[in-house]
Amino acid sequence: MFASIHALQPALLSLLRIVSSLVLFSYGTQKILYFPAAERVPDVGSLPWIAGVFELVLGFLVLIGFQTRIAAFVLSGVMASAYFIGHASKSFYPAQNGGVAAILFCFIFLYIFAAGAGPYSLDAMLKRKQGVAAA
Repeated sequence: MFASIHALQPALLSLLRIVSSLVLFSYGTQKILYFPAAERVPDVGSLPWIAGVFELVLGFLVLIGFQTRIAAFVLSGVMASAYFIGHASKSFYPAQNGGVAAILFCFIFLYIFAAGAGPYSLDAMLKRKQGVAAA
């Protein structure tokens, strides 16, 4: 039983990368592209707007699995900063300070930085092509 679950690990890594980056990417589209419509959008150049640029651009890179480790590392730092700048001062408890998503994104992207993009990514495809070209 565990052998079959273990065989799913690479595909589930890709699935974790795709789903988490798609959710983060949607925060970026809301802040930068105003889609889907939001009650409040950040002013251009403000700290939330800059975070939105990171979410949009790097979230897309992680979504497609291109330069995943670098993008995930930066996103992990952005999410840690978002937690400490925007949430931690409100309360110690993430459920009360609204920082649950920031903490989860921080550690998910830290894991993706360490584990890589998984088999279903542009990084893996480029690596396979380089291996074929070298042979």
